Amino acid sequence: MKKLFLIGLLHLNFGFLAQTIEKIEPPFWWTDMKNPELQILCYGKDIAQYEVSISSGILLNVRKTENPNYVFIELDTQNMSVGTFQIYFSKKGKKIFTQDYELKARKENSQFRQGFNSSDAIYLIMPDRFANGKPENDSQPGMPEQANRDFDGGRHGGDIEGIIQNLDYLQDLGVTAIWNTPLMEDNEPKYSYHHYAISDLYKIDARYGTNDDYKRLGEEMHQRDMKLILDYVTNHWGSKHWMIQDLPTRDWIHVWENGEKGFQRSSYRMTTQFDPNASQVDIAACMDGWFDTTMPDMNQSNPLLNKYLIQNAIWWIEYADLDGLRVDTYSYNDKKGISEWTKAIMDEYPNFNIVGEVWMHDQAQISFWQKDSPIAAIQGYNSYLPSVMDFTLHDAIMQMFDENKIFWDNGLQRAYDNFANDFLYDNPMNIMIFAGNHDTARINTIFKSDLKKYQLVITLLTTMRGYPQIYYGDEIGMVGDKSKGDGDIRHDFPGGWKGDTQNAFKTEGRTAQQAAYHSFTRKLLNWRKNAKVIHEGKFLHFVPFNNVYMYFRYTENENVLTIINNSTDAQTIDWKRIKEGTNVYTKGIDVISGREIVVGAELKIEPQTSMIIELKK
Repeated sequence: MKKLFLIGLLHLNFGFLAQTIEKIEPPFWWTDMKNPELQILCYGKDIAQYEVSISSGILLNVRKTENPNYVFIELDTQNMSVGTFQIYFSKKGKKIFTQDYELKARKENSQFRQGFNSSDAIYLIMPDRFANGKPENDSQPGMPEQANRDFDGGRHGGDIEGIIQNLDYLQDLGVTAIWNTPLMEDNEPKYSYHHYAISDLYKIDARYGTNDDYKRLGEEMHQRDMKLILDYVTNHWGSKHWMIQDLPTRDWIHVWENGEKGFQRSSYRMTTQFDPNASQVDIAACMDGWFDTTMPDMNQSNPLLNKYLIQNAIWWIEYADLDGLRVDTYSYNDKKGISEWTKAIMDEYPNFNIVGEVWMHDQAQISFWQKDSPIAAIQGYNSYLPSVMDFTLHDAIMQMFDENKIFWDNGLQRAYDNFANDFLYDNPMNIMIFAGNHDTARINTIFKSDLKKYQLVITLLTTMRGYPQIYYGDEIGMVGDKSKGDGDIRHDFPGGWKGDTQNAFKTEGRTAQQAAYHSFTRKLLNWRKNAKVIHEGKFLHFVPFNNVYMYFRYTENENVLTIINNSTDAQTIDWKRIKEGTNVYTKGIDVISGREIVVGAELKIEPQTSMIIELKK
């Protein structure tokens, strides 16, 4: 009897003991944010039955949805202090239980952090395929996909610790920033290694490490003056995301009444996003269609969801001290929603940088998505996205170095034509240029492991406007055939696993061919690191003749002439034709060969080679 009385007393004072908050997101926040409004998501069985109040601060609103397991609490943190406050859950005026919530102090000058920019060279890593620094985390209980390095579409065990252990290699290579494909939890039962089907936006996948490991990666990089870029996915989540399993609202994702189980694949017709003549059915088919069967399409027109996504991105920026974001499938998002998302982040961090994946094949269409685009302005639209990826240059690179004879529009004329359209961009200096990434064919496969062609590509990427991105392994000549599946373009970096017969992270471990690729890449990336004229200089180029492309990057006091000979014959440089660029300069040094050059003297450039001449007065 006494025991029953005590149980009843506990129920009376604390409510039902089984009642708990299973999830609270963000898990904590910071004071002194430029936007002081905070939305806290609380999740628990039938939690919406309770009234909500807080111990300090201004409670703006409590939003409840058709799902009784969610409560969204909105408050003003402007005058709140660092520390813990309480969220009270009550019934009929009686407090049933309390949830603590912490506000932390921001890093000094966090708001004014400098994002990646044209001075940077970015190295793209697929973490599962780069290096396995901690084999004991390769497989995890409760996670269906276990490590299987023998399967090119499976998990191989690369992790955050593997990246940390090889930062010295990357720093020596001349890399100044790292973009990892997503590291957040992806609990799909198969093919989860790519991590674009995220199942928890606040948690690093245990097979990669922990949140603390990711934070430590940023710390280690900053000690080396390197920048950390997070790959962020706004357009879709994974089907195993805990919220997808129990939707907060019916319109949290796009559900298709005519589709199988609410699913309809995107049409991928991104032109419908700005086509003034597009039908509504076609616009929806692209924007609201699912990217894949395991990737439900998020409805960013839902303000609760968009606020959640904004806060999640800001949380990672503050928590991991990030220097930038790369946004996956940017042009598939709800146009208005992604604009609001981007603007909110850039308002909080005015010197930050975000680059969006806009995989299109026309400069005007790519330009539409860059901040203050003169193209988008025609429709009164602004994405507020600072940077875009130069997919048209990528298209040109994939073809032009295999075209030895120039005609009207092929060979290096493709490069010229690409940059001739820079007037379409508001800021062509803030554009990512690249020869390949985790979704494209390996550049060294395209060019059949021709070192000379690779060297021409790297010359272009390290001297052109914008900032270059190198795909892991390209610097040692790694190959991969896209037609054989994505696993073939995402091979393991040799030496990243214990027991590997070769270690290309080490000088002594590289083959002669790998060493040739590596040394050329290393030389140009390290030169570029300190070449302010490349980071900030204006651009002057000349129509290619005989498949030779010449251009200058110049400031008031510096001038660099790049010559790329893509023909199979030696060519003699016509100094008179480019006198507009040489101006008062009389000599120079070729960065690649170390050779001294006299302006105006006979200069021959060998077939399929390049020169980067630092001009001197």
